[in-house]
Amino acid sequence: MENTQAFCSLDDTTDLRDELSEIRHRLHQNPELAYKEFQTSDLVAHNLESWGYKVTRGLGETGMVASLTAGTGTRAVAVRADMDALPIPEETGLPYASRNAGLMHACGHDGHTTMVLGAARHLARTRAFNGTVHLVFQPAEEIGADSGAMRMIADGLFERFPCEAIFGLHNHPGYPTGTFMFRSGPFMAASDTVNITIHGRGGHAARPHLAVDPVVIGAGLVTALQTVVARSIDPMQTAVVTVGAFNAGHAANVIPESARLQISVRSFDPDVRKLLETRIRALTEAHAGAYGARAEIEYVPGYPVVINSQAETELALQVARELVGDDRVVDNFGPIAGSEDFAYYLQKKPGCFLRLGNGEGAPMLHNASYDFNDDNLTVGAAYWTRLVERFLAQ
Repeated sequence: MENTQAFCSLDDTTDLRDELSEIRHRLHQNPELAYKEFQTSDLVAHNLESWGYKVTRGLGETGMVASLTAGTGTRAVAVRADMDALPIPEETGLPYASRNAGLMHACGHDGHTTMVLGAARHLARTRAFNGTVHLVFQPAEEIGADSGAMRMIADGLFERFPCEAIFGLHNHPGYPTGTFMFRSGPFMAASDTVNITIHGRGGHAARPHLAVDPVVIGAGLVTALQTVVARSIDPMQTAVVTVGAFNAGHAANVIPESARLQISVRSFDPDVRKLLETRIRALTEAHAGAYGARAEIEYVPGYPVVINSQAETELALQVARELVGDDRVVDNFGPIAGSEDFAYYLQKKPGCFLRLGNGEGAPMLHNASYDFNDDNLTVGAAYWTRLVERFLAQ
């Protein structure tokens, strides 16, 4: 029977706390948007090269892979971190708050990157694994389409850096710091965007009978779209249709020519995803046509469903239990309506995407007051280290 005590423990990475906090704060102070992660990439690459990794840059434009081999094993495993920030003005008031106006790490990618760097640091100094580890530092997760994962795969990620499995995680506000959450199978939703322009006929507000009012039509469509999930989707399935933007007109006394709606659509099942598109298109066209208007529909496919493979999820879950104990591990965590481009990796390789609690009562993701919890840095570093050691010891 394998001696699990031989692998990395929480105590093994506590000496890295100050170093990792400093790196994380530097990343937080200098947030960069998708495909503009130049300073971030430089900082990450500099550290990795100083620790003895072979660093290959330029995958997915600003992405990179850091590789390290130990022992004689022929197996390889990949761990991914995302690096990009969001166009949100920071309101934390922290001493290390963003220096880049209008930008901040409001989703914790600075923490994700730093945890993997922490694992890289410990793996390099101990080399207590047997095979090859590929650390994937990815740009442009937040972009929603044409993402960093897609571009890294297109640039030959898995051909140039072959591996048996890939793992990643995201922090999760609302759960205690250091708590790990897992789910095998569909875990995070597919996400599509629908842009609808209703073309009516503008006119004077005092003579509405001579116009075809796209504001009235759009308002009715917002209500009608609520029936797509309620009356077209099996209640045992999960789906979301949210109208996030409705823009029309500029003056009180003018009926505008057009109105524009932007809609976010989430689902977990391919057939449900197709049905949502069919119903949204049909409903929109019929609704606009009934008023004498025309609907222009742009349906933009986004990230697919994150589907975790069973064996890799079971291993990742077991590693967490060994590291932090059963009380800080949640098995069969509920599906999450948020989306992740990690899904593209899982279409190519088996693997697991998991969640890590960022603190109860902590600000939600994509919030101007959000901050990654530094208490997770050494926990995440120890987790990734132990997972690599365990995977390559199989």
